[in-house]
Amino acid sequence: MAQRLLIVAGVPINGGTVILHCNFEELRALASGAEMVLGATVAASGSAVAAPAEAMALVELLRPRLTGDMSLTSLAEQQQVRTAVFAICEELRVQLDERIIQLSPGDEQAINTYFDYAHSRVVLDRLDRMGSEMSAIVELITGAAPTEQTAHSVTFTD
Repeated sequence: MAQRLLIVAGVPINGGTVILHCNFEELRALASGAEMVLGATVAASGSAVAAPAEAMALVELLRPRLTGDMSLTSLAEQQQVRTAVFAICEELRVQLDERIIQLSPGDEQAINTYFDYAHSRVVLDRLDRMGSEMSAIVELITGAAPTEQTAHSVTFTD
């Protein structure tokens, strides 16, 4: 009997689970960026971009998950992780701009921030592609574009 295989964002999915694969550098960059986002409100770093309260809460929820690959069980969960990663990317982009202007493009801090931003941005792109494909699956299952209710109720379980 042939096994049915679902592919989401180029990743084969067995049993419907959507897994966000992240390498060590991506996880480290996201963790570093999460610390910047969360520290910016406490330290009032002068950053031009302050993440909205919802994004801050989602970054806080994401932080303990930054230990390896993440199972995403619904479109709503993918959207929450994407919001957190977007906030991290925005903070890293602002920090990168500031470091380039204040220090120099070749400064070690600027270079390190560039790589953190680049690794985080790759994860954001992966999440965007996953979200598009998960949305298409929800639409295929329900016969309509995803709503807030179907984003939560249609699950991709283990």
